[in-house]
Amino acid sequence: MNSPISLNGKHVGVIGGSRYFGPRLIEELREAGAAVTVINRGSTPPPPGVTRLLADRDDEAALRAALADRRFDVVVDQVCYTPRQARIAARVFAGRTRRYVMTSTVEVYAERGRPGGAPLAEAVVDLSSQPVDLELPWDEDEFLGTHYGEGKRQAEAVLAAQQAFDFAAVRTAHVLGGADFTGRLAHYVERIDAGLSVLVHARPQPASFIHDAEIARFLAWTAAADFTGPVNAASHGALDVRELCAVLGGRGGDGVRYEITPAGEPASPFSFDRAYAVDTARAERLGFTFSRTADWLPAVAKEARA
Repeated sequence: MNSPISLNGKHVGVIGGSRYFGPRLIEELREAGAAVTVINRGSTPPPPGVTRLLADRDDEAALRAALADRRFDVVVDQVCYTPRQARIAARVFAGRTRRYVMTSTVEVYAERGRPGGAPLAEAVVDLSSQPVDLELPWDEDEFLGTHYGEGKRQAEAVLAAQQAFDFAAVRTAHVLGGADFTGRLAHYVERIDAGLSVLVHARPQPASFIHDAEIARFLAWTAAADFTGPVNAASHGALDVRELCAVLGGRGGDGVRYEITPAGEPASPFSFDRAYAVDTARAERLGFTFSRTADWLPAVAKEARA
């Protein structure tokens, strides 16, 4: 059982926060007693009682103007995808916050895992030696889409190197929940229910998952903490794609059809040819106890069909 999160009297800025588990994060922060300010482009109105500042985070001058003389105890950055964005944030929030939490991803471990490998610990990625290239075409959607993990890794490296505020990066496992806008969960439910084959690797490897409500709570907990550096966030119980389909399909997976993808060809989401399970020992030592994937996944599957 985790201790209550306390942010009483704290001012927390959230960059982004309008999609997927962002609204849950804002709710967690407010329940912990924080005054919350959302900083985004204004596509979605914030909940009642939340302050909103309109700014494009990629426009440094506009971001500075929107913040004016604002100060925060903590900033939680939900939408930092590139080293350019991280560099702007490092400059703009210097002197404006004492703590900065970036929502990162297990994709920073891309190509670090191997078939049958052990769960990936934070030290697998050495941010101090991570090359940063600001000249890559980070503004191009196609490039960013195919270099998602690299962009996050370089963004972490930029923020970890600055000295103006304490920095923590939450490397979240693959998030599942009813508000999933990515379509990955729907992909499985729709194919399984229609009797269509799921495209998988010949030897799919396990990956870590986390419920959208739990990652929101963990981010709020991290905002209230004082540790620095990267930390993995995942529920206990990694699953490979066949084990995931067995839960999503019900009846132990009876009736789920599979098709093996040719070597080198893409497969369905969450089918991996190398290990994507992460080690959460650091988070547990710091005091956060994660749930078990098996305890919430059946409800998520039911929710996806509602």
